[in-house]
Amino acid sequence: LTIFMLSAFGWIVALTAIWSQVSASTSYPVGLLSHMALEQTAPMWVRQVHLSPGNMEVDTAISVPTADGRRGEITVEVSPARYAYGLPIFVALVLTARGRGRVGRMAAGYAALLPFQAFSLTMSALMQMVLAAQADIRLLRVSQWQMEAIVYGYQLGSLVLPTLVPILLWLWMDRKFVNDVLIRSWRGSLPTAASAACALPAGAAGAAAHSPESISVAAACCCAGARFRAVVFTASSRYPTPYTAVIV
Repeated sequence: LTIFMLSAFGWIVALTAIWSQVSASTSYPVGLLSHMALEQTAPMWVRQVHLSPGNMEVDTAISVPTADGRRGEITVEVSPARYAYGLPIFVALVLTARGRGRVGRMAAGYAALLPFQAFSLTMSALMQMVLAAQADIRLLRVSQWQMEAIVYGYQLGSLVLPTLVPILLWLWMDRKFVNDVLIRSWRGSLPTAASAACALPAGAAGAAAHSPESISVAAACCCAGARFRAVVFTASSRYPTPYTAVIV
């Protein structure tokens, strides 16, 4: 398990450095999906979307006051690669797990990550529009619940999805490796359970031997690692109390 974690960390560092050089191209489909999402979900805000490798510019119909007292429409710029850094994480986990069909899993994972990355990018663009309008509901022409949905969607898309989705996707695609190697290794690292039957310590047996007529009626062992505690209850006709307890 330790070797796997160290290997995965090394792959993530190396692949992230490589991805940063080619992210403008690999994240271009994210911009395409976000482009379509913005036009479908916020047509009252979006006039036109200009997409190029590494940048997406959104011309909006939101009019805000300018410094000279006039009004102007805002323009929002976002990078399609901003929330696409989960790709090198996913690829690193696939390479660390090894096995056959790695290329196919990497291609399928790349395609599966695109909708989530596009969601994060879309919510980031919408959040910038909300902030530019100073969250004015009348200016944005939306209701309060729609405003809150944008805020929560932005938090989900920026804080949770970029790192959680690639890990969950890998766990599902390489579930056989996870079950056969990682979980088995984790279970093997747990301390072994003590045996169910515990022998009484010699001290307890010696204490009972002082009363030849005593009859042992119950014994309990409490095991905690290598420590044992025995409680022996005896009955004897020599004592007024029907039962005596010896704790060792």
